Amino acid sequence: MSNIGKQLLLLRESKGLSQNQLANISKVPQSAISEIESGKRKNPGIIYFQQLSRALGVTLLELTSVDSPECVPETSKKSKTGACDFH
Repeated sequence: MSNIGKQLLLLRESKGLSQNQLANISKVPQSAISEIESGKRKNPGIIYFQQLSRALGVTLLELTSVDSPECVPETSKKSKTGACDFH
């Protein structure tokens, strides 16, 4: 699962929405939502992200943010301040 896919799944579930419900609200095909969440769709495009963020009531930055306590990207390391540094 990609970082963005994981974020989408968490946001969708926090709103209590199924993939089908989110698809109906956002006008993004359910199959595309499934592929984004599973990491199978590598480059969904900005239009899908805009539609999904509006439907979820979050900013585009909140939807696409990879900033997490775990520093999920493999090319990152924790800095002394606890923030993630990306190389």
